Formats: sequence, structure tokens, C-alpha cells
Amino acid sequence: MADNAQASFLTQEAYDRLSAELESLSTTGREEIAKRIEAAREEGDLKENGGYHAAKDEQGKQEARIRTLTQMLRDAVVGDAPESDGTVQSGTVVTADIAGGVETFLLGNREIAGDSSLHVYSEASPLGSAILGLAVGESTSYQAPNGKEIAVTVTKVETYAGQ
Repeated sequence: MADNAQASFLTQEAYDRLSAELESLSTTGREEIAKRIEAAREEGDLKENGGYHAAKDEQGKQEARIRTLTQMLRDAVVGDAPESDGTVQSGTVVTADIAGGVETFLLGNREIAGDSSLHVYSEASPLGSAILGLAVGESTSYQAPNGKEIAVTVTKVETYAGQ
């Protein structure tokens, strides 16, 4: 099983969707990029060939996504969203008062939310790591990337119902 520090919760739907994306990128995606690079090479001088450089850039981004998906799927904890018991955990929807403003978000991997408009914070983010394990009504603070200390109070924790 994956180390919990690296593991990320994924619903079965998210896991299946990401597995399909990985399969597509690893097969037809790679083939299409290779064809575009070869066609651009045949145009001649690579120094001044914008199509070649664009295809190589896209290939690099695609390979990075393949690596990301491979690791994510390998380390994922797959299952139903955890039933809310009022404690913040990976895969729950949290409503919190953050520096005087109320925000509702999913704690976990952004890939879980798919096309949902729900904001997502990673468990490893400053906010996520600060509130992980807190119960409704509990408060803490975390340090923002700019160094400012931000107060947060958990006001509600719900089971993630999906998109």
C-alpha cells in the first residue's frame, strides 16, 4: 500500500477517468505527437521550424502529465468518499471561516472534483495540512506563502457526493 504521506484519495470514478486519460496519452497521444514531430522534421531546418518546436514542447508537457498520472494512480487510495464524522479528512467537503470569509472546498486531490466548480485544496497545502484532523468548531492558523498568519475555523464537514 502507498505511504500515506504520498497517497491521495481518489473516488473510483476519478480513478477510472484518470486511468483512461493515461491510457490515451500513452498510446494514441504519443503516436500523434511523434507523427507531428516527424512531419515538422521533414520541413527542413529545425532551428527556424516553429511547428517542430511547438510539437516538442507539447510532447514535453504530455510526458510530464503521463508521469504525474502514473505516480498519482500508483499511490492512490481508491474508494468511496469517506463518510463525514465531523472531522476534516481527505476526500471531505469542508466549510471554514478563513480570515473572516466563509469558503467551501474539497480537501484532497483536484482530480477528484473533475469538472466540478468546487475549489480543491491539497492535504499538503498550508491550509490543508493545518486543518486535517480538526473537528467542526475547532480553530487553528496557518502560514500563507507570503508569510502572513491566517486564522481558520472549521464550521462544517460533509461527505463528498461527487460532481
